[in-house]
Amino acid sequence: MYEEYWHLQARPFENRQSGEFYYPSETHQAAMLKLRYAIENRRAAALLCGPSGIGKSLLAELLTKQLDETYRPIQHLVFPALESPQLLRYLVRQLDASAADDPLETSADLLRFERFLQSNLESQRHAVVIVDEAQLLEQNGLLEPLRLLLNVAATQSPGESAWTLVLAGQPTLLSHVERYHSLDERLAVKCMLNRLLSEETSSYIQHRIRAAGGRTEAIFDDESIERIHQLAQGIPRRINRLCDLALMVGFAEERPIVSAPVIDSIHSDLATPAVG
Repeated sequence: MYEEYWHLQARPFENRQSGEFYYPSETHQAAMLKLRYAIENRRAAALLCGPSGIGKSLLAELLTKQLDETYRPIQHLVFPALESPQLLRYLVRQLDASAADDPLETSADLLRFERFLQSNLESQRHAVVIVDEAQLLEQNGLLEPLRLLLNVAATQSPGESAWTLVLAGQPTLLSHVERYHSLDERLAVKCMLNRLLSEETSSYIQHRIRAAGGRTEAIFDDESIERIHQLAQGIPRRINRLCDLALMVGFAEERPIVSAPVIDSIHSDLATPAVG
């Protein structure tokens, strides 16, 4: 809607954009390298932690694209609030579609899981399972069952395990896992995503606008970018929301540039609860 007004070829602040819109911050790049190390060396498990909106899901998506075909299949579990038998059944069905016809029994699921991993290893492939919102696993007692599943077909693998488990979640996940020493010891890496610094927020905004074909200095002044950083607290999803709304408001009000008072007004509207 506002692209033509700001001389943009696309909307620069969509949350799910990757590719040329991905900003390779130091914290995200370091986490990517650690995760690739764990998977490509066939380690058992890895941990990815960070506050909501920091970019964990985006990083997992990019990781999937960067890994070559040796590390397949890759399954991304986005709803981990399941009971243990349900989780196992879900994993088996996602990894092996032919398992849908098997009896609904845990023993059958375990057998199918083992056979799948054996077949995958014979094809010289290594499976990866990424569990999003993994801080929810503990409340259903799933951390220990997942650790035990790492032992399935492990002796036949050239690495530590026949598959790699990546647990991605909010910072509380770290303390949850540390209480399960046997699982904590299986973690090859622990990646903590940090909030963007002020200069990184500025670079992030510039990178996104440039990827959309625009010029940052023709849209935001320096004070507005600093205000965005302060209000968004270095969280990319919050930065995206403020910037996208700022472009919309600036277009609607036919402003020549987005200023700090515009950002404050938008943030105030977002923070004010709706009445009615």
